[in-house]
Amino acid sequence: MLVQLATVAAVVTVCTLVFGWLGVQQLRAESEATALNIARTLAEDPDVRQLVAEFSADPGTPAAAALRGGPLQQISVDVADRTDALFVVITDDHGIRLAHPNQDLLGQVVSTPFEEVLRGTEVVDWEVGTLGESARAKVPIYATAGEPPVGEVSVGFERASVFDELPALIATIAVAGVAALGLAALATLLLRRRFERLTLGLQPEDLVALVQNQAAVLEGVGDGVFAVDPEGVVRVCNSAAERMLQLDSPVGRRVSSLGLDDTVRRLLDGRGASAETVVGDRVLYLDARPVVREARPLGVVVVVRDRTDIEALAGRLETVRATTEALRVQRHEFANRLHVVSGLLDADRGREARAFLDELTHRGSVGGDVEGIERVPDPFLQSFLGATAVTARERGVALVITDDTLLLGEVTAAEDVAAVLGNLVDNAIRAAVAGAEPRRVEVTLLTDGSELVLTVADSGAGVTPPDRDPFAPTTETIAVRSGSDASDAGPVHGHGYGLPLSRDLARRRGGDVWLISPGGGGGEGAHGAVFGARIPSAVRPPDDDRHLEEQ
Repeated sequence: MLVQLATVAAVVTVCTLVFGWLGVQQLRAESEATALNIARTLAEDPDVRQLVAEFSADPGTPAAAALRGGPLQQISVDVADRTDALFVVITDDHGIRLAHPNQDLLGQVVSTPFEEVLRGTEVVDWEVGTLGESARAKVPIYATAGEPPVGEVSVGFERASVFDELPALIATIAVAGVAALGLAALATLLLRRRFERLTLGLQPEDLVALVQNQAAVLEGVGDGVFAVDPEGVVRVCNSAAERMLQLDSPVGRRVSSLGLDDTVRRLLDGRGASAETVVGDRVLYLDARPVVREARPLGVVVVVRDRTDIEALAGRLETVRATTEALRVQRHEFANRLHVVSGLLDADRGREARAFLDELTHRGSVGGDVEGIERVPDPFLQSFLGATAVTARERGVALVITDDTLLLGEVTAAEDVAAVLGNLVDNAIRAAVAGAEPRRVEVTLLTDGSELVLTVADSGAGVTPPDRDPFAPTTETIAVRSGSDASDAGPVHGHGYGLPLSRDLARRRGGDVWLISPGGGGGEGAHGAVFGARIPSAVRPPDDDRHLEEQ
């Protein structure tokens, strides 16, 4: 309260000084304007112009005795009496006083400069002369228009007469200032009582501590906190919640204007306790809790947790598990092949052993049961695709490496490549299972320097409907047809988290995952969906390619 009163007092003081200064300037301007108007009127008087022209035409100095009772003296005295002017002075073109309140000074040169006025310029200023300081105006006198001035008229008002209204003006301003201070003090007291009632008696320092504690709690946790009052207005939203829910300054706005999805809106309406949803490319888990105080509902608080990295890690672990299983199968098969070769050699059947080894060399690695696997020289991809092919065969789907595959170099980003490729292939296998015979998934792998480009196509029914965005994930279950049986239910392209997570992993490396063709359409040339992916910095080019680039 003291700070507010001091501020108001300072404002009132400044305003008082400013209005006082403006009042003084206004009085000065009014006195100068009055003096100028009187001087102009007198300088245009025909008698004054004629008499001054006659005195100026006389080369001699007029006698003071002749001027004392002259018409110019009488005119100046009459004007001074009627206007309460300090003086009305008339001079000729040499600055000789032809009319002056002090008759003893008649016939003498004026004490203030007159040259500028005799050059035809009007002068308004405060000067000190024989009668003291005054606001004066000097106007040239012309005998005939277009000719040089023949004299000047000077009219002045003394300082006391100019500022005789100043005390009343200052008193008025002072009364207004005191009244303003009184009103400010009363308003401050009323506001203080209201603020103490609203803040439960907390002082500003206590409120600052509360705000600091709240900010520390809300911004110090990694989870998002989102609170809505019973009227549906957002009251609390930390930066983590804004980032995860993709909101822009939601505090103070209604939930209906934020564009949240149905899952979040159901939680805020109190129709759910927890839910999992996807916002953008992030997988979010939301936990809602109603807030009640003394049987009065205060709103809903939602805690938002980002599970994107957990889901991505789970996908990568699943890929590692499948790869490990494939390596175990390959190790077992390779051991069996070594036993065959060892048995042939022990039986002195060297020719057959050599033929068997030649056949193995021609067929390649253990993953040779994948059509076109010889086009993939990278051992990691061979193992991964081989393990995936085993799963696909169990579901009646053939995994094929197309003739367009050209893979040069060694895969370095094994986890990201396996996660992206695995999600696309798994989706394609599910779609192919729901399609008609023959069921197959075709994979094309290409390298461009250190960038891996791949496409995955299936023989399923494609993305339905074709205009739907398969990267807009939902948690709903869609019935798909498997041959003539329409009873199976399972996820199809774009339902779940696989595609959004795959695209997120690729985009983190500067790449992307996109839909090349939605497929479908029916007829003899119908085909399934085709997806493409681009993963930069995923392949180490071979040394000879690097040598060619350097050359």
